[in-house]
Amino acid sequence: MTARQMRTRYLTIVAQDPGLKLNGKILTERVAVPAECLDRGPLGNRVHVVDYDASTQTLYSPADLEASGAYEDAYLKPSSITILGDPGFHAQNVYAIAMRTLARFESALGRRVGWGFDSHQLKIAPHAFADPNAFYSRADQGLMFGYFPGHSGMVFSCLSHDVVAHETTHALLDGLRVGYMDPSSADQAAFHEAFADLVALLSVFSLKSVVKRVLSRDSGSNLVPASAISKAALKQSVLLGLAEEMGDELGAYRSSQDALRRSVELNPSRGLLNQSEFSEAHRRGEVLVAAVMNAFISVLSHRISQLGTVTGNMLDLNRVAEEAADVADYLLTMVIRAIDYTPPMHINFNDYLSALLTADYEIRPDDSRFHFRNIIRETFTAYGIDPIPTKSAEPGIWDHLESDVTYRGVHFSSMQHDPEEVFRFIWENRQSLNLFEQAGTRITSVRPCSRLSPEGFQLKETVAECVQTLSISVGELKRFKIDVDFPLSAHDEVTLQGGSTLIFDDYGKLKYAIGTRLHNWEKQSERLRLMVDAGCFDRETTALGRISALHTERFMDTHSHRREGWK
Repeated sequence: MTARQMRTRYLTIVAQDPGLKLNGKILTERVAVPAECLDRGPLGNRVHVVDYDASTQTLYSPADLEASGAYEDAYLKPSSITILGDPGFHAQNVYAIAMRTLARFESALGRRVGWGFDSHQLKIAPHAFADPNAFYSRADQGLMFGYFPGHSGMVFSCLSHDVVAHETTHALLDGLRVGYMDPSSADQAAFHEAFADLVALLSVFSLKSVVKRVLSRDSGSNLVPASAISKAALKQSVLLGLAEEMGDELGAYRSSQDALRRSVELNPSRGLLNQSEFSEAHRRGEVLVAAVMNAFISVLSHRISQLGTVTGNMLDLNRVAEEAADVADYLLTMVIRAIDYTPPMHINFNDYLSALLTADYEIRPDDSRFHFRNIIRETFTAYGIDPIPTKSAEPGIWDHLESDVTYRGVHFSSMQHDPEEVFRFIWENRQSLNLFEQAGTRITSVRPCSRLSPEGFQLKETVAECVQTLSISVGELKRFKIDVDFPLSAHDEVTLQGGSTLIFDDYGKLKYAIGTRLHNWEKQSERLRLMVDAGCFDRETTALGRISALHTERFMDTHSHRREGWK
């Protein structure tokens, strides 16, 4: 097989961030990414690295990843100097992590995944500005990474695996659920952050060789004491803290010098989400991350306990690393695949829990081997996140559609890809699907999927998003018993939205209709009050509020981008 016929290539990246060193060396890893013909930048079919520094108005020379030969890795043995001082390596690092994250999403979802803007290529600026921050900007169709002086040199956010994977996940989630960037509930604002954190954490933990080297500290031994992988020890592991180096170096900017977000250490409490401290998006998101990652630790601890010791209280390091990577990889698939079973807008943590459970149930109905779903239900409940009440055999699984629907006049083959055909179906069934007939209705996406279970079972589904929109004056809201104190006149318009995610089986039969009805006036009132409190309807910020990305209280300018908790 020639180089140009290869489907996969391997590129060197920083395994977590430059702050994680073993034997004095920055921990790196070679990861598999889809092979493609790259132009200088690198510029590929899905990612374009544009290395422009707005702070110094410097345009760096585009990196040539093919200079050493087709699909070769020019950084097989990078030195610390190369990692920290070579813009070419920085460009390779962001490209490889972004492409690996994209490939992981496509593998879990069983289809191609697009971005949330009108372009095939995500632009990435590794040295966008001199500031301790990083963000995804839909308006700029890209990821922006900052840099800043630390205690012992420059700190580059583009060299943190956590940060790059986190921001790439924001871009991917925006492509999958564009409505999640709109102002809505406190949970929806927090969900973007939590989901990005989960993908970043589990992506690192799914690298077997990295887990092995961190647990052994490169001692050369193939044994690890059981105490090093207890639940308490795992919670303290560098693998479960985000952006360790930035957390340490930002001590000059903030009081804490720990990892920026170590959500896994958050003690469970049923009332956490009701505390004022957890109304802010990043902090609220930590509750969801804590629930998922504590489920991860529980499953991993149980599986490791089944291994048995090799000698004394020592375990086989290879087997431990295999179990950790397997559990992380399986959970990462669950976390990503659940997005297809979430409503198209107005998501809350309870919705996501049911989506997690349903996505796994569909691909693996028998949960008796590892009890993943039972453990997830337990940890979520401990943090005050209860499953949606359903009639299903397992608590929290979405109910199958019970309404009578007709398939009259629709063609199954077209239903798998054609929004017009799906719209014909929902129009014929608008009463059964409980649509609000006074609202505008459109199909925003139709995505055929082919997923593979761990046992090799193939599940084929079609996922469609149906969105309803109603523009109405403030004065008319009282007709629907919506009484909100707006800073607007009675003639000003507001927009109400609702919708459903429709899941069709491989025979074209509708299995699930997941979402929030537009004419759920209680929910609409709650959403509008939250938007008023966030300032979305203030005269000076009304236009901005309508395109608010995530944190309505953290607007920076008229662009729809979000500022992270890295600062």
